[in-house]
Amino acid sequence: MTKRKGIFDVNLNLNLDGGILSEQQDLNQTKTFSEKRDFQSAVNIIIKQMKVSGYRERTISDYIRYSNHFQKITKIKYVEDISSQTIYDWLDSMDVSAQTKLTRLKCLKAILGKFLNNQWIESKFWHDINIKVSKKVKTGANDKDVNVLLSLIDVNTFIGLRDAVAVLMLYRTGVRINTLGQLEQKHIDFNNKILNLDGAILKNHQLLKLPIDDEVIKLLKVLITQNNKIRNYYNEKNEFIFISAKGKSLLTKSTNNAISKRLHFYSKKYGLDNINPHALRRGFAKNLLNKGANLALISKALGHSNLEVTTQYLDINVDEVVDNLRSFI
Repeated sequence: MTKRKGIFDVNLNLNLDGGILSEQQDLNQTKTFSEKRDFQSAVNIIIKQMKVSGYRERTISDYIRYSNHFQKITKIKYVEDISSQTIYDWLDSMDVSAQTKLTRLKCLKAILGKFLNNQWIESKFWHDINIKVSKKVKTGANDKDVNVLLSLIDVNTFIGLRDAVAVLMLYRTGVRINTLGQLEQKHIDFNNKILNLDGAILKNHQLLKLPIDDEVIKLLKVLITQNNKIRNYYNEKNEFIFISAKGKSLLTKSTNNAISKRLHFYSKKYGLDNINPHALRRGFAKNLLNKGANLALISKALGHSNLEVTTQYLDINVDEVVDNLRSFI
């Protein structure tokens, strides 16, 4: 139905300099100009959203670092200036390994994904941009490595006891080093022998429950007793399971975590190649596989978002493949 024209239609087709029409044109021009969103302001909004959502400080710092680097190299000012070419230019400027490039690219893609969610970008133009990396499966720790290390650690000292319990927790529960540093007494169900991990201390922000054995339970109780003595002496108020010699938290980036440093120290001192947080976590995954756990269960225990990530943790050689396949034919 055609709209009727009549007394309510206004024809303001005036060409008066400085009049109503020129003012309206100025407003339209201002609106069009302001539609461009400042890149740094957009990143700042994303960071605020991440903090509200409970993202880890390390993840947030990576977003800030790589977004700043991207802007510095490409010299873009507005979100709308970002294109596939600017991303390629940024990648080409780096004199780093392919793996490092891939890590940085993933971070930038995550930032752009949040821009898309906020409707600041119309399409996912970066989807097909990738870095090819030849991935070598790293070997996980095994019972021999762990037993040798535990036999060499002096558990009669507080640091030795703490480190020994940390090694067993990493190896028998598969928790990440950052999660380990955030463990509190409330996360331990001693009666049911369960580690209750809430989303606040996990990378994927989801609830996870893991079983713990009698040996770990016993050592945890001893460690907590020693923790209380140290905290009382230094007047520290916290409930963390793993603390420093002065009762303080170990909540830092994994590369600076005291437990990580201690494991590196032990590895060098005793010539143990597979003693580090990731190797212990991989060892946990491999033990589950060897005991018959399926890939989906292992992935859930590790807190992975997809099975592809889980397969990277499993060091399976060709002999194991043929031996396991034989049972199916």
